[in-house]
Amino acid sequence: MTTDPGNGMDAGDAAQTTAARSSLRGFLLYFLRLGTLGFGGPIALAGHMQQDLVAQRRWISAQEYKEGLALAQLAPGPLAAQLAMYLGWVRARGLGATLVGLAFVGPSFLMVLVLSHLYVRFGGLPWMQGLFYGIGAAVIAIIARSVLTLVRMTLGRDRLLWALFSASAVATASTESEIIWVFLLCGLIPALARGRQKVAATPVLALVPVIPGLATGLAGAALPGVLWKILAYFAGAGLFVFGSGLAIVPFLYGGVVQQFHWLSQRQFVDAVAVSMITPGPVVITVAFIGYLVAGLAGATLAAIGVFLPVYLVTVLLAPHFHRVAKNRQVKAFVDGVTAAATGAIAGAAVILGRRSLSDVPTMLIALVTLALLITPKKIPEPVLILAAGLVGLLLKSQP
Repeated sequence: MTTDPGNGMDAGDAAQTTAARSSLRGFLLYFLRLGTLGFGGPIALAGHMQQDLVAQRRWISAQEYKEGLALAQLAPGPLAAQLAMYLGWVRARGLGATLVGLAFVGPSFLMVLVLSHLYVRFGGLPWMQGLFYGIGAAVIAIIARSVLTLVRMTLGRDRLLWALFSASAVATASTESEIIWVFLLCGLIPALARGRQKVAATPVLALVPVIPGLATGLAGAALPGVLWKILAYFAGAGLFVFGSGLAIVPFLYGGVVQQFHWLSQRQFVDAVAVSMITPGPVVITVAFIGYLVAGLAGATLAAIGVFLPVYLVTVLLAPHFHRVAKNRQVKAFVDGVTAAATGAIAGAAVILGRRSLSDVPTMLIALVTLALLITPKKIPEPVLILAAGLVGLLLKSQP
């Protein structure tokens, strides 16, 4: 039994007390506001939840927050969204997880829809191309900084994890795709090595293209088969996101650009950029990709696909998480997969950098952005991205 040192209550009593201090409506309004204004990536968003819900408002106990953070780190899915859903489950079980997930993801989804519409409508105009000329370079710097942060957080001095990280980075950069069996192998190796220490189709989608404009992307109206493929592909992609939402980038690149040829290289970098100038989870980039492929229907199905596994994992594992979290082999497997995911992000940065940093101005934009990101006085990423876009616009407007 876990005891809260502050008042002598066990964790169960603390959960009931904290839940009683907030209405479900107030809880949802908090996550709606965080999803609308929350920038800075998964670690920053998780920090906001701890500060606001645990330290200040005391709506969630410290123990509940720690368990939710551990689940978000161990299970596949974007960390911030999964933590939010877990806290919603603590507050009101399945209903709470559902409503909190919608409140947290909804604002960024709507913003991405607006940006997607503008991109499709004005993407061929010089001013839009100039904006993304600079933004694309800044995105490479942000991905590189994220790799450095994840390396410090996840690898430490563990030589095995460093080896797995390096192997995954080289495989991703050389093949220009994310290989699923490499992820699985990187998880199995530490699980086996450390385990010795202690053994432990509906007709709905067919009707969507009939509605004018609902499933119309850059290439025209999408067929029902494409809509099913979008839903299935992004549902699979959601299972390979560990910790940082950027872990989905190399996986998406291999499928969206190389396998299905839904987007060009330039459009894919623009999609990543859009996710970084909007609040909420980074994986919302899938909605932008889905919109370019199949309009509003594609964006909706892509978002459902990537977040549905996260929701199901959270709701199904939450009641039994205590037992799963203590399994040494499970932790070792997740450590290996996380190292592979970090390596894949590094490899993706190399791939995207080769194409986005095409001249001296873009290289300078990336270097300046990276320098500003690692300075003690941190500038918010959306501000840097917008500034880079303005620089790109000025450069492209020069005769």
